[in-house]
Amino acid sequence: MNHIPVFEMEKIKMRGLKISDAPSLFQFMSRPDTMKYITPHPVLSLKEMEAYVEERLAGFRKHKEIPWVIENEEGECIGFFRFHKWNLWHRKAEMGAVIHPKYQKAGIMTEVLLNVLPYAFDTLNLNRIVGDIFAENEGSRRLLNNFGFREEGVLRETDFDGERFQDTVVFSMLKKEYEQVKQTFDQ
Repeated sequence: MNHIPVFEMEKIKMRGLKISDAPSLFQFMSRPDTMKYITPHPVLSLKEMEAYVEERLAGFRKHKEIPWVIENEEGECIGFFRFHKWNLWHRKAEMGAVIHPKYQKAGIMTEVLLNVLPYAFDTLNLNRIVGDIFAENEGSRRLLNNFGFREEGVLRETDFDGERFQDTVVFSMLKKEYEQVKQTFDQ
């Protein structure tokens, strides 16, 4: 794969990540409240953000991840989504997303999944997609449940958030499960 596909949706657009996106991403990915379910150590400087973007792009070149920026109708960067831990042999990937607080609970991730799940299973021919979330992340739990992801289990106290250990809940969807529910995505 030489390029990251663009997805044009009703309210948003997803396009490949670029180094020039670092300042826009820094605006919300540097905020502890935005990153609370991801890391206790959000980026602290634009230089760190640029290094993070470079790592994502290097991962794409190595076929280890696919990073997208999410833009609103005005072309403003409002989120970041990626498939990471992408493994071509095992045909699997894990999802990760960060949405600007102003756009959370606005259906952005629903639009994202309506587009990236068909891409992952039909185009990339993945067999398994994982959503790995902090147990307290009720929004992501509802989203994954609504799309038919299955809860596989809880990894007890697997991530330290800077203050305490967090349980992580692993959700997954297999291609055969996607095939059973994909007609509901077209509605």
